[in-house]
Order: sequence, then C-alpha cells, then structure tokens
Amino acid sequence: MNSRTRYGVKRILVTGGAGFLGSHLCEKLLAMGHDVLCVDNFYTGTKENVSSLIDHPRFDLMRHDVTFPLYVEVDEIYNLACPASPVHYQFDPVQTTKTSVHGAINMLGLAKRVKAKIFQASTSEVYGDPSMHPQTEAYWGNVNPIGIRSCYDEGKRCAETLFFDYFRQHNLKIKVARIFNTYGPRMHPSDGRVVSNFIVQALQEKPITIYGEGKQTRSFCYVDDLVDGIVKLMDSSDEVTGPINLGNPGEFTMVELAKKVIEITKSSSKLVYAPLPADDPKQRCPDISLAKSKLDWQPRIDLSTGLERTIDYFRKKLSQSL
Repeated sequence: MNSRTRYGVKRILVTGGAGFLGSHLCEKLLAMGHDVLCVDNFYTGTKENVSSLIDHPRFDLMRHDVTFPLYVEVDEIYNLACPASPVHYQFDPVQTTKTSVHGAINMLGLAKRVKAKIFQASTSEVYGDPSMHPQTEAYWGNVNPIGIRSCYDEGKRCAETLFFDYFRQHNLKIKVARIFNTYGPRMHPSDGRVVSNFIVQALQEKPITIYGEGKQTRSFCYVDDLVDGIVKLMDSSDEVTGPINLGNPGEFTMVELAKKVIEITKSSSKLVYAPLPADDPKQRCPDISLAKSKLDWQPRIDLSTGLERTIDYFRKKLSQSL
C-alpha cells in the first residue's frame, strides 16, 4: 500500500471518462475525495461532459486511445472506453472490437504492472437475444457472432474472457459488471438509443419511431443509481469479482416508454412504426439478486423521476442549439 491509499486518497484512472457514464463516474470519485485521471479519445465522449471538472485540483484530462498502451501510475482503473450505442459502434465495427479487446489487454497490462485493481464495464449485450428471462449471471447468452451487433457483443464477451484469464493466471484483482440500459443527463442526443430518441423526438414534436410492434421490453436504470452500483462493486471485497448484473429490473415495453415520454413532455407527437433492426433483443431485464446480496445495492430512482430529470437536460440542450 502506498502513501496515497494509506490516507484514503486513491489515484484513479477512468477510461472513457468523458462519455455519458464515465463523466458521472468521474464526478462521483472526485466527490469521494480521490484523484481522477480521465482518459478519452473523444470519439463519442465530449469535453463538454467534463467541463465543470476541468478546474478541479484533483482532476486531470488526457486525450488517449486505449487501443494503444498507456503508461501511468494509478491505484485503480475503471475501464469504460467503448462506444455503447448501435449508431456509434456500428459506424466503425472493426475499431469497436479493437477498443474492447485491445483496450482490455492494454488496461489489464497496466493494472498488472502497477498492481492496480481494475473494473470492466461489460454489458447486458453479452446475453444477446436471451432465451432466459430475466437474465442471471449464470446464463451464457444467445449471441450471433457474425451479425451487425457482434462487434460490440462479442468484443465485450472477449474482454470478460481476458479479465478472468488475468485473474486466474496473474492473480489480478478484477471487477466485472454487466450493465443494462442506463439513461440520464449527458446522453448523446443522436446516439440512437431509445430513451434519447424518444425524448428528442417528443420535445421537437416529431413522430416517435417505434421499431417492430413495440412489444419488445427493456429495463431502464438512472445513471446515478448505476454509478453507485459500479463504485460499490469496485469497493467490495476481493472475493467479489463478478460478473454482476447492474440495472433496474423494472421492465417496460417500447410503447409504454414512448407514452410515458409523451405524457411528461406534454408533446403532441404520434407513434410511427418501422421494421425491427437485425438481432434486436426481444426482452432485456436483469436479475439483480447477486447485486443485492453481495453489494447491498438496488436502484432507487423510478422511471418517471429519472425521465423528468433527463427531459429537463435535453430541453436545455436543444434550446442551446437553436
């Protein structure tokens, strides 16, 4: 243990730290009193997301792509670097796979060198189009390895493999979370994800696009709850490696979500229907029994409250762009 961790202050690296989720995590870690090194190549992350942190004395921002090695001295690593929305990860699928796989190798190598504990932001997408509902961590998934979503799904699955091989082979301290749909302020307005799509369309009084019949389900976790779960997992005992599902088990159809957004925004938008994209999961809902028992964690912010906060953010964002 070095002098920094002895006094409770850790030097923490957050890759993808200028992204939607990463920026909220950086804020949380700074509020806890730690030093934070935010690393991002700004492919989907933005400096605007961390603009309020730039002058913080314990915050550093570095432009770097995790597919290349990084040589820094840190106590903990949160590896969040990877585009997470289909629009962004399908734009350059080869680079998406490289970010997940090469990025994991480089960050695991760094963790091994400096003896740091390392967290991997995995995803519910490792379950593919699940035949088990809700999904437990013991389920191995139903993933198409050659589809248009595979660059992300299989990239994240391979990253999990690497993490557990480093754990077994090098006795590395690892934490793996399978993150389910998360929403909140700082989502990218054009990231193609359902919450941001519906909110932007409703606020602009445009038709809300429903893919398929809108009967497919998702569970939506507000970002503050999710970040609390991530930090609790990182701070848990070394025996708790994961993978652990982090998400909200409340399940909603796409039509229900669209109607809820219309109600809160008081929009006159109508629903329009389009063909379902390839390999789009029909159901997605986490079993969070493990998170409850191992981390004493569960979401506390309901969908209506979370949507109101997110809609307020997008309303301001869209007004600034006029």
